[in-house]
Amino acid sequence: MIVKVNNLVKRYKELIALDHFNMEVKEGEILGLLGPNGCGKTTAINCILSLLNFDKGEIEIFGEKMTPNSYNIKRDIGLVPQEVSVLHNLTVKENIDYFCGLYIEDKNLRKQYVEEAIEFVGLKDYIKFYPKKLSGGLKRRLNIACGIAHKPRLIFLDEPTVAVDAQSRNFILDGIKKLNQEGSTIIYTTHYLEEAEMLCKRIIIMDNGKNLVSGTNEELKAMITTTEKIVVGFSEIDNNKVKKLEDIPQVIDIEKRQDDYIIKFENGLNNLSNLLDFIKENNLTYTKLYSQLPTLNDVFLELTGKELRD
Repeated sequence: MIVKVNNLVKRYKELIALDHFNMEVKEGEILGLLGPNGCGKTTAINCILSLLNFDKGEIEIFGEKMTPNSYNIKRDIGLVPQEVSVLHNLTVKENIDYFCGLYIEDKNLRKQYVEEAIEFVGLKDYIKFYPKKLSGGLKRRLNIACGIAHKPRLIFLDEPTVAVDAQSRNFILDGIKKLNQEGSTIIYTTHYLEEAEMLCKRIIIMDNGKNLVSGTNEELKAMITTTEKIVVGFSEIDNNKVKKLEDIPQVIDIEKRQDDYIIKFENGLNNLSNLLDFIKENNLTYTKLYSQLPTLNDVFLELTGKELRD
């Protein structure tokens, strides 16, 4: 294991921010760390990096105990924080050079790494710009470049795509895949569950400072009650017939979303056929009808009961 966290406890007076939190990260994987706001994700990262003291637990990185003075370990770690953390009186290139220089003393090697980081995040045309002149998406790219320029083995990415446009998000996500392909192990937090489904080989969902579950996308989806969702739009349906939808075999929940009904089933067999029989028996007409498999969002909501938001 490249990271091992065992029974981590962090208290703020009466508040327990981390409650015997555990995490293992295998070398070469992208691990998604998910949870609602205030669940303890950023606190966990800061404790793992020895940026915060904790009350109890053990942390190992690269097989060694992590402490505030473990500079040999920290040299091989990159952090891209949730807030853009760059120096506003330095240009793009000067920022990347400064942060890279915290780890790389050799000037020629540092120069090479800085150029490679600039190319990697697509900021070649902006090297003389100051951060205040950059768009939100470009600032995020600069934030990433500053965190990864020294080519760390382990990278923490804390919501790197928050509040960026779709083009910048795709650029960043492609870059994260490339970092992983080049050998970096990545711990990734996000409020965009579709990103986690696309990027992460394994996912931990936490809430109230605790691990709820961990596993691959397929393993997590197999843990929940919902096995199929059918979305149906009716030309017209009264409340009594909506209520009768609950009597269809295996229905566990019905959600109205605008003009559509999302019907959740706990068994994936014959659900569409049963719904079509119901429609025929009640002389209903539908405008749309399609089936969906459970998503990571369904897993998240069933486990935490909370919507994941920015």
